[in-house]
Formats: sequence, structure tokens, C-alpha cells
Amino acid sequence: MKLEKITENRRRYDDACATAHALDLVGERWALLVMRELMLGPRRFGDLRSGLPGISANTLTQRLDGLIAHGIVRRERLPPPASAPVYALTEWGYESEPVFTVLGRWAARSPHHDPTLPFSAASLLLSLRAMFDPGRAGGLRMTVGFRIGEETYRATIANGAIETERGSVEGADFVVEGEARDIAGWIYGGVPLADLEAAGALRVTGDRALASSLSGLFPLPDKA
Repeated sequence: MKLEKITENRRRYDDACATAHALDLVGERWALLVMRELMLGPRRFGDLRSGLPGISANTLTQRLDGLIAHGIVRRERLPPPASAPVYALTEWGYESEPVFTVLGRWAARSPHHDPTLPFSAASLLLSLRAMFDPGRAGGLRMTVGFRIGEETYRATIANGAIETERGSVEGADFVVEGEARDIAGWIYGGVPLADLEAAGALRVTGDRALASSLSGLFPLPDKA
């Protein structure tokens, strides 16, 4: 028992600073990325593993148990006909969203950031919130549907603000279909949409004139 107590103490900062306590809560490896995957709504265990291909089932279980113990995540069950067990952020857990926005913009300035690494759908949709430039959007209004793998998402731009969510693409002004990394290559990497379509990486249906304005709304910050 004494060894267990020493091990546990080494995992805590024992510092009254709230930032230190935040690290006590979410500083374990993978913890913040599990929260990222839940930021757009409840997820099954298998869905979380798909969004985090480098994590083992055992580690994911440990991180979920820890986040539940801290009151950041809770277990739920989807309504019928699915009736499947899922994990979801608590109300307090959702309050962490600004952390992802600020940390993402800050880290995007790193000269060592490698955008060619795996990129989940949740990461893409949250990055749109982080990098959106209201000044460039002006009076633009649009609803964008994203079909990424077997899942669908929506981004709504209006009144100089953006909202992103997991949901149906029905009624969207245009729909973008492809892998998250290819969509990111168009929006952030400057790869022409026509080139991605010609290569079969992306498919855009709907208002193409409106779609052509999307990639200019998310400028990346300058490198440090």
C-alpha cells in the first residue's frame, strides 16, 4: 500500500495553482484528445478508438475512467432504436472548449507542427472554430455539410460566427465529402479544390460558388 501511495503522489503536482490542478485532472497522455473527440457529442468506445488510432483499448479505458472519476465525462445510453452505451462530456466538461481553441491556435504557430499526421473528423471541425476569421466572413451566410467516412457534420456560418456540430447534411448549401486530411488540405493547405476533385480525394455537391469562398475564411497564424 505504501508503494501505491508514493506512485499516486508522483502523478500529482501538489500545487495550489489552478493550472497545476488542471494538469492533475487532464494532464495524463491522451486525456485531452479523448475530450476533443467528445466535444461534438457522445461517442461509442469504438468510435473513440477510430478517432484516436494510436491509443490502445486498455489506455482508452483508463483515461475514460479517470475523466469520469473527475466529473468531466459521464456514461450515457443512446435512445432507441440504437440503445448503445456511449461516453459524453458533462456540462462542466464542455466548458473546456476555449482551452482547445486557444491551445490549437498557439500550437499551430510551432515550426515543428506536422499537419501530415493523422487528423480526425472531430479535430477538423474543432479547428474550424479555432481558425475562423469573422472579418473575412463579413456578411457571408452558409450551411456546410461534411461527409467524412460514415459520419456527417454541419458547419453554420452567419453573423460573423461559426458553429460546428455532428449532424445531418440535409438542407446544407453544399456538401463536402472526403477524408478529414484532404478537406484540411483544401481549407488550410491551399490545395486547389479542382485538383482534389480530379484526384478523387474530395467531392463537392451543391452551391459551388459558395463553396469556393469557404477556404478563405480560416487563415493560419504566422509561425513563431
